[in-house]
Amino acid sequence: MTVDVAAEPWTGRSDGDGDDVLRWHHVTTPLTGADAPRDAAFVGFRSDEGVRRNQGRPGAAGGPVALRSALASVALPAPLRAVDAGDVVVGDGDLEDGQRRLGEAVTALLDAGGPVAVLGGGHEVAYGTYLGLAGSRAVRGGARLGVLNLDAHFDLRDAPRPSSGTPFLQMARDEERQGRRLDYRVLGISRLSNTERLFRTADRLGVHYLEDTDCGLLSLARVEAFAGAFLDACDLVHLSIDLDVLPAAAAPGVSAPAAYGVPMEVVERVVTAVAASGKLAVVDVAELNPDLDIDARTARAGARLVHRALTGTPEARGRRG
Repeated sequence: MTVDVAAEPWTGRSDGDGDDVLRWHHVTTPLTGADAPRDAAFVGFRSDEGVRRNQGRPGAAGGPVALRSALASVALPAPLRAVDAGDVVVGDGDLEDGQRRLGEAVTALLDAGGPVAVLGGGHEVAYGTYLGLAGSRAVRGGARLGVLNLDAHFDLRDAPRPSSGTPFLQMARDEERQGRRLDYRVLGISRLSNTERLFRTADRLGVHYLEDTDCGLLSLARVEAFAGAFLDACDLVHLSIDLDVLPAAAAPGVSAPAAYGVPMEVVERVVTAVAASGKLAVVDVAELNPDLDIDARTARAGARLVHRALTGTPEARGRRG
């Protein structure tokens, strides 16, 4: 596995010794061997090249560091073992090579066991994550892949070069070349942020989606049914969380803050359901821009969702006794 920046030990608040005062920094260690036993693995993707190509506000390359910092002191309900593989860096504008290298890292981590959390980075991170899952032993063995995107945008742009707006169209085309149809579903679509061309592309590809106006607390039963139907249709889940799915007050530190958004209560409920299904393979978190964040709100929101994803799996819940 090749990364550009080696993992460093995590640090954070400590309240003494014992399993009842654990936080993420106590249980996360730099990866020293591909087969090191773990319940979860982290890898970062320092890139805002895709955002730049998509005419967005750069700064998401700082996301992995900010997410680790926010997650480090989050309290754990039970002991876990986590490894950090370090970061892939897109520093020369070569996004395509960075996505390829991220994919190789994700494949290696998945094949060693346990869910993988990919800390982005612009939403171009999602295609690199997909490459890793598509190359994994499980998918090559025939497991049905499902992609659930929590996002205000479809990210199905047909553009000359890959960007943060193209990853799911790239996935669909890759799956088609393999003789498969991508099972891609989106929760939180903003009618105001997607052109009619993008809606037509989504319809042509058979994408199932819920708009943000159908994802409030009063629509929770509909959201849960949407998530349940998705989980019933796949064996492995690629969960992609674009933090701009949240209202701007909860996630100001993104390239395109949401004027409406999906409440954290709803987003967290969906993440928890995916984790509890036992089908979560990878979760990536995208679009955190620390330069635009206020009081680390967006970083804390992203860290909370990663925490829910990794501690809500059947294996993790079993450790609570």
